Amino acid sequence: MKRSVAFAMGVGALVAGSPARAQDWSSSDPVLQRIWRMGMGSESQVERLAQVLTDSVGPRLTGTPEMANALRWATSTYRGWGIDAREEQYGTWRGWRRGYTHVELTAPRMRSLEGTMLAWSPGTRGPVTAGVVMLPAAADSAAFRAALAGVRGKFVLLSAAQTTCRPDENWAKWAPPETFERMKARRTEMMSAWTRRVQATGSTARDLPRRLEEAGAVGILTNLWSQGWGVDKVFNARTERIPTLDLSCEDYGLVSRMVENNQSPTLRVDAASEFLGDVPASNVLAEIRGRQKPNEYVMLSAHFDSWDASSGATDNATGTVVMMEAMRILKQVYPNPRRTILAGHWNGEEQGLNGSRGFVADNPRIVEGLQALFNQDNGTGRIVQVSMQGLTGVEPYFRRWFARMPGLLVDSVRIDAPGLPSGGGSDNASFICAGAPGFGLGSLSWDYGTYTWHTNRDTYDKIAFDEVRRNATMVAMLVYLASEEPEKLPRARLQQLPPDQQGQPRVWPVCQEPARTQAQSTR
Repeated sequence: MKRSVAFAMGVGALVAGSPARAQDWSSSDPVLQRIWRMGMGSESQVERLAQVLTDSVGPRLTGTPEMANALRWATSTYRGWGIDAREEQYGTWRGWRRGYTHVELTAPRMRSLEGTMLAWSPGTRGPVTAGVVMLPAAADSAAFRAALAGVRGKFVLLSAAQTTCRPDENWAKWAPPETFERMKARRTEMMSAWTRRVQATGSTARDLPRRLEEAGAVGILTNLWSQGWGVDKVFNARTERIPTLDLSCEDYGLVSRMVENNQSPTLRVDAASEFLGDVPASNVLAEIRGRQKPNEYVMLSAHFDSWDASSGATDNATGTVVMMEAMRILKQVYPNPRRTILAGHWNGEEQGLNGSRGFVADNPRIVEGLQALFNQDNGTGRIVQVSMQGLTGVEPYFRRWFARMPGLLVDSVRIDAPGLPSGGGSDNASFICAGAPGFGLGSLSWDYGTYTWHTNRDTYDKIAFDEVRRNATMVAMLVYLASEEPEKLPRARLQQLPPDQQGQPRVWPVCQEPARTQAQSTR
């Protein structure tokens, strides 16, 4: 899982400089001066780009019409700036169109519930009214098979209900310590009991939805609370004929308590979706051709796809906008780069880095000629950490580049040298496994992991635009300096990686084959 970085990775060091340097920064390099003015001034386009992408184009789930629209929008936007852009197919994916989700409690009282279908869920084909039961409790798998008859014609609760939907930080703020500890102990016991209930079925949580579907359930109800106010993680369904729904933490708890206390809750669910057959799965590539070394590449990288319970704003419209804005600036101030500048907007990242892995597998010439790749994929915060990814000779280059930038952009940036190679958290991992210099740009958290990463609240209003402008300006400068660098970055790497936290030996990550169809995906 990709997480924001504060000031972690103890082997790093802060870039030299003081905050005052940001106020009086100037450069003898006119290109850097123009990047600064365009990126940080009134010409910035980050807000406009983000608004269209998140509000109008919307979420970008792989295989959906919204993703197809997004690919066309990105390509058209680049071409409108005079930048060559293309869609490059790496496979196909199961096509799916999300419709509406209406969930109502009809007994023992009326209440509209907050809920949505999981990605690639079947719909209901009209309203379905039915009672609710919990996942049957059984002593073992044989007893569970016998108990499955009780789910026929019912909605089935498949997650543990939370003890409280109030975040821990709120308990810590207001409750006496002993009250807080009792709550946590009760929660631990409830979660352990639910884990034992699932284990007794003889199936994994991944397989249970299909078994319940085969037993005649009319729908699956889940909750994956993100431990913040009103926020859930919302991923994908594993049913083929009946809907799988996420209910909010509060409403899931309401229904669960009614079942537990024999109050016979009844739900009316009307959910619409449509399967569209296999559709193309493609990345967007935008290119400014190099004048002296066209077969060497500096890449800008961000995944384009998102989960679709909200707008995919900080995961990863912000990274997308950073790279598009940097390309827009570079086209105006640096139209004839020394090396070819290539932006990769990757599809299928959320299902296993499939778009970037497909690109690496399909474009060995570009990977071989890669000077550097800069990837951003962990929220709206300003960039504060860059790992050298286990490459032993690249730190001096970054220090030299950062020394030429304004302090506002780099004074709080931590260089992790030599760092460790990414194993799969984001798309730079698709390159570093091949020894190619792919760098992740780590951002401040802004509560990314709790409130926006893969959640139903990842919307435009969560974007901190001053941070995004800084990031786009910094990336444009990095790309320019890497392109103009006389030497090609060295690829020497650590011969022996340090052991992991459990003392087990680490090895350099092996490049994984992309899932080129949904049938090949393990997620």
